[in-house]
Amino acid sequence: MEQLSNYIAETDFTALFVNIGTRLILVLLIYIIGRWMARIAQKVLEKMLRHRGVDEVLVDFLGTVANVAVTVIAIIAALDQLGIAPASLLAVVGAASLAVGLALKDSLSNFAAGVMLVLFRPFTKGDFVDAGGESGTVDEVWLNSTRLVTPDNKVVLVPNAQIWNGAITNYSAKDTRRVDMVIGVGYDDDLKKTYEVIMGVLNEHDKILKDPAPQVWVNNLGDSSVDFVVRPWVAKADYWSVWADVLERTKVALDEAGISIPYPQSDVHWHQVANQD
Repeated sequence: MEQLSNYIAETDFTALFVNIGTRLILVLLIYIIGRWMARIAQKVLEKMLRHRGVDEVLVDFLGTVANVAVTVIAIIAALDQLGIAPASLLAVVGAASLAVGLALKDSLSNFAAGVMLVLFRPFTKGDFVDAGGESGTVDEVWLNSTRLVTPDNKVVLVPNAQIWNGAITNYSAKDTRRVDMVIGVGYDDDLKKTYEVIMGVLNEHDKILKDPAPQVWVNNLGDSSVDFVVRPWVAKADYWSVWADVLERTKVALDEAGISIPYPQSDVHWHQVANQD
């Protein structure tokens, strides 16, 4: 108690509070300036990468990494003003990394998968993909997840590890796509005439490519119909419009040619059994 009394008597609390207040204000200023510099660094890096034609996914990813790195440096500088030496802080962080790593192993796995996605680039921003069990347009690849926008405008966040460890189907990787359709006609209809009608529809369509040429052939003798496989090639942006338009035009053309598209049906045969009595 005597030592405490002596300390209180000898301490200039006004100067102490001013010193503490000054340090806290300085810490706050360092952090605010650091966050501002982090955003500037992100924008400058992204602008430079875009100017050099770097892939948009890589631009977003590296911009985020730069933001985080500058922010961490600002936090270390701010803590240094409170008397916490950077070396001591790094030692504590290093010692805690193992425990944090074990607790957040899934997050670290997602981060590692995000790095792999950025390096190998199986897709880029704006591509329509099936990945991680979800379908949608790639909007952004973050440190731990990928943001997809579905055709009905829903936003889906898919963990990067889930994407990297599964199959990835990129529908936008090539400039052209093949439209696969099956059209069935009746068994009593003229197959040669059916072929000519369908090919006529394909050849007259202005969005169907001439090279590769569209293909039509009989693929199956079904229970109720003779099935034709119809395979035109289109630009990837025209896939769905051509798919719907060709089906409609083909139905109209077959009706005009007197060729039927049968409903599912079955033939039932009755046999009269004579009475043996």
